[in-house]
Amino acid sequence: MANLSATAVPFNQLHQKKWDAVVIGGGITGAGIAMQAAKLGYKVLLVEQKDFAWGTSSRSSKMVHGGLRYLEQGNVLLTRHSLVERERMIKELPQLVQRQRYWLPIIRSLTPGKLKLRLGLMLYDLLAGIRDHYWVGKPQLLAQCSALNNTPALTGAMSYSDAITDDCRLVMTTLIEAVNAGATVANYTKVTAIEHYQLSKQAWASVHLQAENGDKTIINTPVVFNATGLWADSLSASMPRVRPQRGSHLMFSAARFPLVQGLTLIHPSDGRVVFVYPWHGLTCIGTTDLDHKGDFDHEPECTTGETDYLLALLAYYFPSLALGRDDIVSSMAGVRPIIASGKGLNPSQESRGHSVWRRGSVISASGGKLTTFRQIAIDALLAAKLIGRWQAFKLLHSKQPFFTYIPSISAPDFTMLNQVLTNMPSDSEALAMVGWAMQHEMVQHLDDCLLRRTRLGNQMGSKLSHLLPAIGKLAQLHLQWSNERWQHELQRLQHICQQHYGFSIDAG
Repeated sequence: MANLSATAVPFNQLHQKKWDAVVIGGGITGAGIAMQAAKLGYKVLLVEQKDFAWGTSSRSSKMVHGGLRYLEQGNVLLTRHSLVERERMIKELPQLVQRQRYWLPIIRSLTPGKLKLRLGLMLYDLLAGIRDHYWVGKPQLLAQCSALNNTPALTGAMSYSDAITDDCRLVMTTLIEAVNAGATVANYTKVTAIEHYQLSKQAWASVHLQAENGDKTIINTPVVFNATGLWADSLSASMPRVRPQRGSHLMFSAARFPLVQGLTLIHPSDGRVVFVYPWHGLTCIGTTDLDHKGDFDHEPECTTGETDYLLALLAYYFPSLALGRDDIVSSMAGVRPIIASGKGLNPSQESRGHSVWRRGSVISASGGKLTTFRQIAIDALLAAKLIGRWQAFKLLHSKQPFFTYIPSISAPDFTMLNQVLTNMPSDSEALAMVGWAMQHEMVQHLDDCLLRRTRLGNQMGSKLSHLLPAIGKLAQLHLQWSNERWQHELQRLQHICQQHYGFSIDAG
């Protein structure tokens, strides 16, 4: 098992090593590329300007899925690839990727009819190689989901399955796989420039790096993977391709909004699909889909309009619960790097397919879905000519396990956090996860630990405050933070939670 903190290479030593490839971006795309390249024997360095999974990869809908909507749009190939990868991850990462049942209530004049949905789900299951859909009658639906609006137009529901995960833990697990295979990873390491030159008739790049403390260095490599998501256009040295689209989620306590299974709901105002599902002891609802105009370097937040939109859906489907702003434990917003079609489509109609393109020694990869990160990585290695087409085909379709990491029973973050995706941890479990992350997972700031390595911020909201004194003692023990540093980190966390996650903490 890799200890990321113990395997970290000091910043001032990075230039001393010979790198076959540098991966820029510590989200799921960059982690996947680094893992696959390292498994093939290449010496890989991955750098991330903020924290691992800081961006889209910790703010997704947490779904590992094929995408019924993509099937409806006629994108059968994307759906097929996604479903194959979903089944692989369910099998290889059972503690992290778990099958989740969804019910799609059928309401006359609002949702597709029973026959159309049944045919679509037959194809969905066929592409996945399973048979998992069935009809749920109205009495059974209301017995299991008593708060659902019992309107005369409600006829029942179609039931099917996808999968749920913790997206940040998936990134961390992939990074651990990469490090176990020989890769080096570094967070809070920014690329400030890329200079191109020729060496022995081959394109090379000098990558300028800057650490958070201002230290600088330059490393040389024949291959640079630009896996920066929203920032891909700024490093690709080519025409812009990325269309930033924001998706936001609201979190409610399971006690206030109890839900046994997930629900796939059609929003009455615009016909968009919105998911409601249990996650980490919460009930999560999302997502929105809007063009994002904000600064990419600033964390996005769920806007008032998006909150109103999601609450309107809950008011339509669950009027008896009377859920409002005061019931929201936390919120979360992420910006997806969608590859623009240039056709003027509304955000929800844009394809979730990925794109890989090359200019000189820089191979850019953006777009795509959390579910298909492995295919994106293989396509990027193919574009870099680190593998051939036949090898790419074999890697994509191999029956050999791709993930070989087995969590240690002494690692509370993996065993506790990943096995209880639908439960709230006790205080002792929470502190065990925090302590483990601080010791082993390259925690640089308090928000790294409480908003990504663990999800205690989203899970507990303002109730996180009562754990902060104990967490402070862990930071002093494992990170050697002084009282002054701890106060600085508390103020930073307070600002981030209030501004970007929809809740406030009392630091005492």
